[in-house]
Amino acid sequence: MTIATPTRAGHELLDGHTVDTVERTPAWTRLKTAATALQALQAKDGSIEDTAAASPLIDEVIQSLDALAPLFPHDEAYLAASVVDFRRWRDEGLGVPDFLDSLVAFQPQEHRVDGIRHLVVFPMYTQNGSSDRHVEALIVEAIWPEFIARLETEYTNRLFVSLRLIDFTSGYDTNSAVLFPETVAMREIPTFTWGAIFQDREAARYRRVTRAAADITKLELPAAAARMLDDQALTEQTFVMWDLIHDRTHMRGDLPFDPFMIKQRMPFFLYSLEELRCDLTAFRECVSLQARLSLRQAEGAELDATEKTMLEHAELVQYAVIFDRIFRFAITGSRVRNYDGLGGQLLFAWLHQHRVLHWTDTSLAFDWDEVPAAVIALADAIDELYWRSIDRPKVAHWLAAYDLVRGVVTPHPASVWARGLSDEVLAGLPKGYTDAVLDDEFPLSMFFEALEKKMRPVIASTEGIRGTD
Repeated sequence: MTIATPTRAGHELLDGHTVDTVERTPAWTRLKTAATALQALQAKDGSIEDTAAASPLIDEVIQSLDALAPLFPHDEAYLAASVVDFRRWRDEGLGVPDFLDSLVAFQPQEHRVDGIRHLVVFPMYTQNGSSDRHVEALIVEAIWPEFIARLETEYTNRLFVSLRLIDFTSGYDTNSAVLFPETVAMREIPTFTWGAIFQDREAARYRRVTRAAADITKLELPAAAARMLDDQALTEQTFVMWDLIHDRTHMRGDLPFDPFMIKQRMPFFLYSLEELRCDLTAFRECVSLQARLSLRQAEGAELDATEKTMLEHAELVQYAVIFDRIFRFAITGSRVRNYDGLGGQLLFAWLHQHRVLHWTDTSLAFDWDEVPAAVIALADAIDELYWRSIDRPKVAHWLAAYDLVRGVVTPHPASVWARGLSDEVLAGLPKGYTDAVLDDEFPLSMFFEALEKKMRPVIASTEGIRGTD
């Protein structure tokens, strides 16, 4: 039996390791191995038929959690509840798992301290990864620098958690870059109090994709944008700032009744506009913040260190939004109702049509002084659509949204929506409208078709990427 003793730093020692090196402990290795073996036994809903094979693996998970718990005193209640949930699941025959109690006990938003770590174990599916509810185990670390802590007092978002992946089971050896409570297997839906994004993965993908795309398109990056490609920590913090503002925007503004469209079935271009609206709001707020802080400097005020960092990242967020949207989002994933892909296409086409983005002589260039106003104009157009939607029937809002999108990107020649929906569809249920949308309603332009072919191996190489890659 391993005895854990406190260190001078207030951490516990386990097999000679503190929490800062927990991923190298035998207990973590045993936990990860047992979770991986359980995955092979689980059905899609998380249940296990071969209880004889699974039972010793559950015991191994429980023993590993007990051994590792002293390294995570801030998660004591959660880890204790996790052990209880695993025992109950085993004792009740390993049917569909129910980890509601441990999920409710897990409250990472209460520990937004830079560098603090969490041990996370749930039966869950992983967005952009596996749709099967498997036992996944992760070690994660909070990214919460001082300038973000101060920024959050202005852009309050108590549910937002920013994390770094330290080690993980196979469900996260994928494109998944989020940890959301709704993905956990549970008997009922509680009030969710947090949502987490892995900014290290987002940043690493951005750096690899943007570097390759800039080379392919012969884009001369501004000096500030180029710095991100060589600095993972700088890019991580930029993405924290972007996502902090993006995430809170989903429930702010003059909005349709439920802009986040939870459990609603509607045309995928509505999701495109909502995600793009939140990104462009982050862009707009960073333009405003950059202007305010720059004006103070110009008037002779001395910014403190945190404000200087905030000013630097306000500019970087603007580049991140543009390049991630047009270089990665537009050409990542399948063409089946790819709402993020459409958002990237829409931003690119808008900037091109407003003549602040140029594809000339097979080279890409931007008029950077004019870009902010053009991006904000697109944000204004989406905000106007949302404001008018409050007085419109749902399907009338859908039609208006389609008109906004088709005014910028070209629909498929076979599009029923572009030709005009029949009276039968228009007079029918909303389902008819949604069914009439093509899977690839807005195909890639010739520019993006060519770029996607060149970028395909780069995009594929980012699956499972982490900040240390």
